[in-house]
Amino acid sequence: MKLKHWLSIVAAAAAVIGSSAAFGQAYPTKPIKLIVPFPPGGTTDILARAVGGELQKAWGQAVIIDNRPGAGGNIGSEVVAKSPADGYTLLMGTVGTHAINQSLYSKLAFDPIKDFAPVTLVASVPNVLVLNAAFAEKNKIIDVTSFINYLKGHPGRLNMASSGNGTSIHLAGELFKTQTRTFMVHIPYRGSAPAITDLLGGQADLMFDNLPSAMPYIKAGRLKALGVTSAKPSPALPDVPPIAQTGGDLTGFEASSWFGILAPAGTPPDIVNKLQQEIAKALASPAVKEKLVAQGADPVGNTPEQFAAHIQAETRKWSKVVKDSGAKVD
Repeated sequence: MKLKHWLSIVAAAAAVIGSSAAFGQAYPTKPIKLIVPFPPGGTTDILARAVGGELQKAWGQAVIIDNRPGAGGNIGSEVVAKSPADGYTLLMGTVGTHAINQSLYSKLAFDPIKDFAPVTLVASVPNVLVLNAAFAEKNKIIDVTSFINYLKGHPGRLNMASSGNGTSIHLAGELFKTQTRTFMVHIPYRGSAPAITDLLGGQADLMFDNLPSAMPYIKAGRLKALGVTSAKPSPALPDVPPIAQTGGDLTGFEASSWFGILAPAGTPPDIVNKLQQEIAKALASPAVKEKLVAQGADPVGNTPEQFAAHIQAETRKWSKVVKDSGAKVD
């Protein structure tokens, strides 16, 4: 290759890199759409609004929360996967959309790994086993042990609500059923909020809900919390023990949730890094951190590389849970 031709290629590449960097520095110059693949009111929505509000304050550009529920989060995720890779359409992804659904659903219209650029893990959240408080009181269910005894005496009589097929709320229940050798009827909803509405109304009996969305009703005494799905107690509910501490069949039980920001694959690294740095800064601020911790969430804000590794590890873990439970969605 002649030196003159080689220098022209280098110059062209430098121009592309320079324009990408300039684009990243200028970003954002218009409103950002943050898609939540579940209805308003659930933990995914709560965290998205917390992050979106901080980005809006930092950058002076509107962050529009766009709820696109359905199919266990797959509908909203597909929208982002097929959006322009310019940083203006983002996803609040979950353990369901990016670590569970590819094992649970026979067909997906997107690839949870190849079609996304991980930005940052926003928060990890324990699930909490909650019962309709009136139902628990009537049947003298006061802890996980008495709940298991009731289940074994009434197989198939209880309705277990979830925020949708393939969500961590659903799979936590499936794992519980497998380890305790009990049976409950799974009732999937289009998100946590409508599931809780029916749980409060008595149309459903129990739920392994994300802690932030269940917390107000636990505090109000309308839901009875029996145990958290994390290995350690939650600072937000210090008197509620981990389900794993029940012992016996439930030793080692753990089925927590996580939530993170993702962009379409091919989004310029400068934009991804700018998003990560601003979100991490927001999550580390005392006001935001205190608010999320009080609701039972553990703020993270790690790097895109760390988040990508987390997704891959969680995909392997939940693939085994799905296979062992026998859960499947066509």
